[in-house]
Amino acid sequence: MPDLLRFVQRRVHPSHAADVVADAFLMAWRRYDEAPPGLDRQRTWAFGIARNCLLNTRRGIDRSEALAVHLAHAVPTPAPPGADPESVVARVNLAAAWRELDAADQETLALSALDGLTAPEAGRVLGISPVAYRLRLMRARTTLRRHLDRRSTSTPTDPAEASHERA
Repeated sequence: MPDLLRFVQRRVHPSHAADVVADAFLMAWRRYDEAPPGLDRQRTWAFGIARNCLLNTRRGIDRSEALAVHLAHAVPTPAPPGADPESVVARVNLAAAWRELDAADQETLALSALDGLTAPEAGRVLGISPVAYRLRLMRARTTLRRHLDRRSTSTPTDPAEASHERA
């Protein structure tokens, strides 16, 4: 139903529109026995289901953004006295690379690394299959690794080099 897709696209970011429509059709299929008689009423019913899916998606996006804000404002713990300078630089690079990730990648990584959820558990939280979650996790890790690699090649690890570059 192209008009249902247009309805959703006007209300959510284009990257989420197809997922919302797919969720709406899945929900409509599951509840088909509750559909009203007549095509016009069924169309309206489908739009109502899509609206509910949009609201659900919006809540998920809001949770992701809240997590991103929380993690972005989290104060990193200071390095212990006598800490290895390379490990301090690695932590700083990780924190900066994390902030460069989009909210979806942050949420995907956080469910695994911070919350300790398995793929089936994280998939249920996100409303996707474990396989889809593992794929998202792999992509998020690749993106984070790319940000870290870029930072590690541009950040000198020797404090003498760092002070020389600032001068």
